[in-house]
Amino acid sequence: MSANKTDRVDFLDKATEIIVKNVSNERFGVSELAEELHISRSNLLRKIKSATNLSASQFIRKVRLEMAMDMLKDTSLTVSEISYKVGFGSSSYFIKCFREQYGYPPGEAGKQEAGTPKPEEQVEEAFETSARKSRLFSNPILILAISALVVAAISFLIFYDRPLEQELNLQPEKSIAVLPFKNESSDSSNLYFVNGLMESTLNNLQKIKNLRVLSRSSVEKYRNSVKTIPEIAQELNVSYLVEGSGQKVGDQVLLNIQLIDASGDKHLWAEQYNREVVDIFAIQNEVATKIAKSVKAIVTPAELRQIQKQPTENMLAYDYYLQGLDPFLSRTREGLEEAIDLFKKAIDEDQEFALAYANVAISYYLLEMFQTEKQYTEEINSYSDKALLYDSKSAESLTAKAFYYIQTGEYTLALPYLEKALEYNPNSSLAIQMLADFYFRLTPNTEKYLQYALRGTQIDAMGNDSVTKSYAYVQLSNALVSSGFIDEALKYTNMSLDYNPTNYYAPHLKAFILFAKDGNVNRTQKLLNREWKKDTTRLDILQDLAKMFYLKEDYDSAYYYFQKFVEGREKRGLDIYKQEDAKIAMVYEKVGQKEEAKKYFKSFSEYCEKDQSVYRNANLAVKFAYEGKKEEAIEQLKIFSGTDNYPYWFLMIEQDPLFKNLKNNPEFKITVAKIKRRFWREHERMSLALESGGLL
Repeated sequence: MSANKTDRVDFLDKATEIIVKNVSNERFGVSELAEELHISRSNLLRKIKSATNLSASQFIRKVRLEMAMDMLKDTSLTVSEISYKVGFGSSSYFIKCFREQYGYPPGEAGKQEAGTPKPEEQVEEAFETSARKSRLFSNPILILAISALVVAAISFLIFYDRPLEQELNLQPEKSIAVLPFKNESSDSSNLYFVNGLMESTLNNLQKIKNLRVLSRSSVEKYRNSVKTIPEIAQELNVSYLVEGSGQKVGDQVLLNIQLIDASGDKHLWAEQYNREVVDIFAIQNEVATKIAKSVKAIVTPAELRQIQKQPTENMLAYDYYLQGLDPFLSRTREGLEEAIDLFKKAIDEDQEFALAYANVAISYYLLEMFQTEKQYTEEINSYSDKALLYDSKSAESLTAKAFYYIQTGEYTLALPYLEKALEYNPNSSLAIQMLADFYFRLTPNTEKYLQYALRGTQIDAMGNDSVTKSYAYVQLSNALVSSGFIDEALKYTNMSLDYNPTNYYAPHLKAFILFAKDGNVNRTQKLLNREWKKDTTRLDILQDLAKMFYLKEDYDSAYYYFQKFVEGREKRGLDIYKQEDAKIAMVYEKVGQKEEAKKYFKSFSEYCEKDQSVYRNANLAVKFAYEGKKEEAIEQLKIFSGTDNYPYWFLMIEQDPLFKNLKNNPEFKITVAKIKRRFWREHERMSLALESGGLL
């Protein structure tokens, strides 16, 4: 054996020995291993990658799983007990990782020989998942759903290293998931009807506050799954599962449905229905009430009235409505346009069909939520008003009206509609997602944002595959750096890249985390430029590259990148990064493009007039500084200095060339110091809370 090979073997033996010694410590990870080996984290990653072709975190997990395999063969411990003994805080995650490594669940370890999936299969699967991610992030209509996942991911990962039920008691006794119903008909066109039965069953159960009911998106991946009921329940973190199958034959509905206690795979209730189509609502109501009774859930009289409410008496209208649900829930442009046509057909059959009106309004909003030119505003208003007219206590009707006010920028008017929607449907994934996004993006409020984000984790189950986790870690990193936790943000960005080196967004974010750490503009430019060259259509990187040159007052270079950015933004008709138009105006003015500069400053001024966020006064300060109105600019900054919940980047306000003429002003210096003190005071409060929970 060569000296190099001997060194690698010795190194791996030592690393393995240390991991085994700390195997029950779920918090023992890459940083801890590097410390025990007395080498840097980067050196550890390089050595393990060279010796095993695995990332350091994958190597640690592999050792843990190998020990688990030995325990499964040689002890009588349960799967749950073993998962904790080898450092997995969640038994469902342990089962997922075990299956990925050996090809079968831990419960079957004694029945067959262990076999690791072929590397080429792992690579192919990762590539396909990554490709799906790239397509997903390129579709602006899906960004709302993605941002909701982001919200859930951040909250989930803060508490990830411990079982959620231990940390926050997130798993109440009455937690339930409705699995996709099976189409028993040989006619595939019948699928929409079966999916509609499932959706209606889910919707009725969601109205019961005493139940935690997972969203449809959480269970869709189990449509053709061969996993067992206990495995699915563990992955979804629920106590009960509902299974169903059905078909429509002429005017008859055939439906089989059963409720299963996941802990023992026991059937608590089952029923077979053979009724006329006109009885479909009675069936749905009966299913919801019997499931609630079987799990001993408390159903209030108001909730019962909501469940028993019949959406329409016209069965043809309802059939059109069911046909529209699948394309509506796809959230693609083509799907939404198809859904609008079908929902309008439903309205033609029943002029008082509130659900159809609401879904038309929501579809119109999603179609152009990020477009500059809004052509459906009146349609959203009209259809949401009709929805409220015919059902003012529908979560869908209320959410539709909230979307109208968000479309028009009247955020304070939108909020009560979203809160009321959640009151009538406590498990509404859409309402929770929108409230989280509302407090994250529209009117920032950290406390309320976390509140709704955590509720989101209860409704939307997170995926545990490496690519999904990699993107979730990126979002956690962004949340951490925004709150001033720079080192922690860098840690999770590195972990994101460990899980998926091809992550589309992690390198971009990492460049700014490093910038936050030491303010090295030149390095940030190089890192951003490298990422932009991989995909020159990325407007997010373009405008950030331009800002780096802007900060250095290299206006010619800033103009080069800003010009490409605004051309791309205008060509696609996107209403994004309007808060940067003042910088664009200044750069254009500096390079002699006076008329263009006026255009972009006018755009920024209009943005300020509409701005209702906590950043309004900071943006007005920028506006007045651009106009040379120093006193007005400082006055607006003074108002902003009394604000909470602004991100770390506002601490760099004095570096902005727009404020260059204010830097020596004593009032400006005092105000900037106050902004910094307030931010770090809030940071300290958050830090103490996270440390007391063992999260930092």
